[in-house]
Amino acid sequence: MKILSLGWGVQSFTLAAMSALGEIEKVDYAIHADTLHESLLTYEFAEKWTSWLENHGVKVITVKNPTNGLFEILEKKKGQAFIPLFTVSRKTGKSGQLRRSCTQRWKVAPLRKKVQELRKGEQVEQWLGISTDEALRMKPSDVKYITHRWPLIDLGMSRDDCKQWLKNHGLDVAPRSSCVFCPYHSTKEWRKVKKSIDWKEALMADELVRNIREPDGYTSFIHPSRTPLESVDFRTQEEKGQLRLWDEECEGICGI
Repeated sequence: MKILSLGWGVQSFTLAAMSALGEIEKVDYAIHADTLHESLLTYEFAEKWTSWLENHGVKVITVKNPTNGLFEILEKKKGQAFIPLFTVSRKTGKSGQLRRSCTQRWKVAPLRKKVQELRKGEQVEQWLGISTDEALRMKPSDVKYITHRWPLIDLGMSRDDCKQWLKNHGLDVAPRSSCVFCPYHSTKEWRKVKKSIDWKEALMADELVRNIREPDGYTSFIHPSRTPLESVDFRTQEEKGQLRLWDEECEGICGI
């Protein structure tokens, strides 16, 4: 049985579309593990293209985050968030970071639970949307009934190649897929979030995690600066008044 881990990002949607259009083998299922905290743009994209995939023979299944998301966890005050929050000790001022378990709990576990329901004893080939520029992310499966496969690697396709393929076939380029409050966001990604409707959710998450480790003597933050997200300066160096070094075309004489 072939399944695609469908995150609704550029690479996984490219694989789903390739399968739908017959450029690679058909997958039996494309399974999306919904963390409940994806960008609104991702949810809108999924709503638009799910029916297209299914009309082209790719069955799409969505499984939900079994913990019902970060906010329900925090409301129950379980003392954990599962995301890799940045911390500061109130006693010593020492910085640290919590262990990440959100991917396993919110994506891997619910996807595998559904696979177990579907496979009926069959071995499973799981397709992962890892492209050539992300080859370091390739890892073998840690369970015997699943074998990982990376079709984009086999095809020699990068993320940019995927975008071009989608454009060449008249398909939309998917937005980047991730939780809106992911602590691993780059500054560039945070700038996008701040300009979107998702910013409100990110701010809410940041405020709610602040004292989740209070019993252990730590203050928690979503941003690595270990300051409230609302006060983080996401401006570029140029916007902060620093000069650009490479405004002029290089004449090829550096070091001469």
